[in-house]
Amino acid sequence: MNLKIEVLTEDHERKKFKCGKELLDNYFHKQAGQDARKDLSVCHVLTDINADKKRVLGFFTLTTSSIGWEDFPPELTKKIPKSYNIPLALLGRLAVDESEQGKGLGEILLFDALKKCLEVSKNTMALYAVIVDPLDQKAIEFYESYGFIMIPSTGKMFLPIKTIQGLFPEQELEEGF
Repeated sequence: MNLKIEVLTEDHERKKFKCGKELLDNYFHKQAGQDARKDLSVCHVLTDINADKKRVLGFFTLTTSSIGWEDFPPELTKKIPKSYNIPLALLGRLAVDESEQGKGLGEILLFDALKKCLEVSKNTMALYAVIVDPLDQKAIEFYESYGFIMIPSTGKMFLPIKTIQGLFPEQELEEGF
């Protein structure tokens, strides 16, 4: 397999994608393209560029978000004015096709999303963290395994940009993933 992550286009074969989570499958089949056209999120897809058609092996969405200062752990907000909302990147959805699960593609998608958020944070606009809203216990465990921290008051999880920065040495940011 020769993998590539790119922004979703009409050329990508969406109807055959099935991750086993109805909410995610329905979103990808019916809503992802609409959200992109309305500038509500950007959907990135993982494909095998050696395949005849642009079959989607997995996807993730990114958009901006914020959360109230009071919802963040106090040890992380000591130096942030109380009147601020914390600027975030929302990793809204992440899924891998059932036929490809267990092969590490979820990790590839996650790290690509984190890298994109880090690049935006360093070069374009401020982001304090990447936040996710896990769908179920399996998703919570997946994100916990990469250091995401639960926000008990919201059920969301986050990973600070400073932590993400430690995952990518400076030369990788310049040379690519």
